[in-house]
Amino acid sequence: MASLSLSPQACPEQDRKAVLSLARLLLLLLLAVVIAGCVPRSRPAPPPEPEGPIEQPEGPSRLPPDETRNRVAVLVPLSGPNAGLGQSILNAANLALLDTGGQRIRITAYDTARGAQAAANEAIEDGSGLFLGPLLAGDVRAVTAIAARERVPVLAFSNDVSIASDGVYVLGFNPGQSVERVVAYARSRGAQRFAALVPTGVYGQRTGQALTRAVETAGGTLVGMESYERGTASLRTAANRLTARGRADAVLIADGSQVALAAIPIVRQSSPQPRILGTELWATDANLGSNVALRGSWFAAPSDGNFGAFSRRYRARYNANPFRLASLGYDAVLLTVRIAENWPIGRRFPARTLRESTGFAGVDGAFRFGRDNVAERALEVREVGASGVGVVSPAPRGFE
Repeated sequence: MASLSLSPQACPEQDRKAVLSLARLLLLLLLAVVIAGCVPRSRPAPPPEPEGPIEQPEGPSRLPPDETRNRVAVLVPLSGPNAGLGQSILNAANLALLDTGGQRIRITAYDTARGAQAAANEAIEDGSGLFLGPLLAGDVRAVTAIAARERVPVLAFSNDVSIASDGVYVLGFNPGQSVERVVAYARSRGAQRFAALVPTGVYGQRTGQALTRAVETAGGTLVGMESYERGTASLRTAANRLTARGRADAVLIADGSQVALAAIPIVRQSSPQPRILGTELWATDANLGSNVALRGSWFAAPSDGNFGAFSRRYRARYNANPFRLASLGYDAVLLTVRIAENWPIGRRFPARTLRESTGFAGVDGAFRFGRDNVAERALEVREVGASGVGVVSPAPRGFE
């Protein structure tokens, strides 16, 4: 038997070529494995080190940084029962910014009805350097500590003077000033003996205290003061008690004009009839002259001389009538724009200038902040007549 040979000479030509190709492939694979095991794999280069420290944000913010304007927060109720008033104040604030072309401040609104503290904290996180508002005294008290911690001044729209403190300024209409102004005018017109009907509660207490001071300052005599619970029956009972005390030249009824109507017929039973004095609350009643019993009454309030023009601009832009207190938002922005000229971008608001100034002028006339941080206002005295109200003593244009 012949033996089997594996030499190339013994294989067919095609088999010899296949074997050589397979050998070359195996050799290449072997070299690749060797090279992979001997040469290290490259690693990605590390990122370059920063040339300086990376600035970390101080806290979360909804708003992008602004290097050309200082942020101002408007804290007002934008939901709930006071939403209409809050929106009107905010609209007026924006209108003032448009009218003045203020380029150094940026206004952002925060809804205090959802929580005054939460609104204040959000405003701080957004970088606000000044609070305009809140409106309600309770909300002002809620944000005072937050604002003080960050050294952010508060220009409150409230009329409660008890909330005024270091860093908190009361911009609202102070009923005590209205009483002082109308008493001084009545005294100048010959009234000597004064009396009052005041509601129970904080407003009545403070109005009564203001009357006592005003009568003493004016050199008059306080002959009686009676308090009443809110309600017609209680008011009439108090009016009868007051009339029994004896004659008065002028009687202050520290309530709204519609409430006063229940007491006026009783008070005027005296002979001669006393002059009826109202408060700043009467300024919001557009139909005073339609009530015969109110005619001849005096009350003091901020001038309406500029309010008509303000109302027309407001209606043209928002297609609605402004609330009477909306002027507070407008005047607050006028004040801010004026001071912003000396407020370096990114620095703290220069609150000291609020009291150093000789005063500010706005929709509601001249005002200034005293040492008590309460806005002192130049008020006019009005008399109710058959055709409405007329000014019998104009408001001063400024302060001495």
